[in-house]
Amino acid sequence: MNSKIFLVIRIIIAIILIQTLRFKFTAHPDSVYIFSEIGLEPYGRIGIGILELIASILILIPKTIWAGSLLTIGIIGGAVIMHLTQLGIEINNDGGQLFYMAVIVFILSTLTLWNQRKKLPIIGNKF
Repeated sequence: MNSKIFLVIRIIIAIILIQTLRFKFTAHPDSVYIFSEIGLEPYGRIGIGILELIASILILIPKTIWAGSLLTIGIIGGAVIMHLTQLGIEINNDGGQLFYMAVIVFILSTLTLWNQRKKLPIIGNKF
């Protein structure tokens, strides 16, 4: 794919990750509820927020796109699994919006990592 398309994809990922940080860092009731349900309130909420901030920065820096994508896949993969196992798709009558955004970010991050696979340390040259 075109590098401009992947730039737009990376920006979309970063925007979605960053816009959720205000809920995590301000202890929004929905965010507190989610992390309480999975037993990670408050340290998990803040820690995951910090990791999402790091991932959103890494995915925008050309030399660290692969690291940002990999970190995002790990974080958001965990979110998707929590939605499917403990939380449910719909949380506090949101119509599944958080779940669907997580799935979109997961897919876009996977596409971005696939695009950057040759830049992965150690194993990148095998692709």
